[in-house]
Amino acid sequence: MSPALEVLDAGALTTVQDQGRPGFAHLGVPRAGALDAPAAALANRLVGNPAGAAVLETTATGCTLRATGPVLVAVTGAPCSVFIGPVLGGMAPAPFASPVRLATGQTLELGSPARGVRSYVAVRGGIAIEPVLGSRSTDTLSALGPSPLAVGEQVPVGASAPVVDQEFAALRDEARRARAVSGRGTGHDDAPPVRDSLILSIRLGPRDDWFTAGARAALPSSPYTVSVDSNRVGLRLAGTPLDRAIEGEIPSEGMVLGAVQVPPSGEPVVFLADHPTTGGYPVVGVVDASGLAAAAQARPGDTVRFALITD
Repeated sequence: MSPALEVLDAGALTTVQDQGRPGFAHLGVPRAGALDAPAAALANRLVGNPAGAAVLETTATGCTLRATGPVLVAVTGAPCSVFIGPVLGGMAPAPFASPVRLATGQTLELGSPARGVRSYVAVRGGIAIEPVLGSRSTDTLSALGPSPLAVGEQVPVGASAPVVDQEFAALRDEARRARAVSGRGTGHDDAPPVRDSLILSIRLGPRDDWFTAGARAALPSSPYTVSVDSNRVGLRLAGTPLDRAIEGEIPSEGMVLGAVQVPPSGEPVVFLADHPTTGGYPVVGVVDASGLAAAAQARPGDTVRFALITD
């Protein structure tokens, strides 16, 4: 029988995520999936999983899990403290962004991130919850997929071959190479320095003509602050309202990942993985896909600026 991960502390929000449900927008089903897709893929790589295997995505306050059998795990994404135990009667620090062995009954504890919002826990064999429409992702907007984790829940782990010492050493080497490329260290105290602001590249359209010339000119020059109301649906920004040239609302039309929708307040919302598939507020532009992982890690109070793509 394959092991499971017992949830001792679910944190603020811990969900199961993979690469999501692309291709169902015409049915009103959001894509969902890991908000920081590169971090989730790296976590899987560090335990020898395929990139699309289901992982756990934590939010802001980490989580605590207990292994019911021997497992191999890795934690990536927003850098946080990682502890395992009991080790010699207590909890011992474990490396971030590196494979870690847990024996039967041992606990994995993730602290609050030093930078960013979302950390990822991959386990060898993947999270084996039953898929819905081809994905194991939790969709917080439409409530598809598994519910967010709750204390006492047993999260099933997929079957996998045992990790021999030679493979474990190779995975550790892969972790060192990945950290060298990213420039990140191995733990909570090695987080990258705070950025002055997050720059999101954006292409104007399709409804930028619904905004005044002054608003379009102000968009790349105005700093915005990430709101506490941000979530997996969207990054809500507070700052200079974008003045409308055309009043009223448009008929609902399709929305894409990264769309910057502007509600009546004039303050933009960057749509993330759980965004609605249609909307009636105009979209002033679309954030380039390369910036979405960084947007997913933006914390309330962080400063965001937009840079126009003009080619």
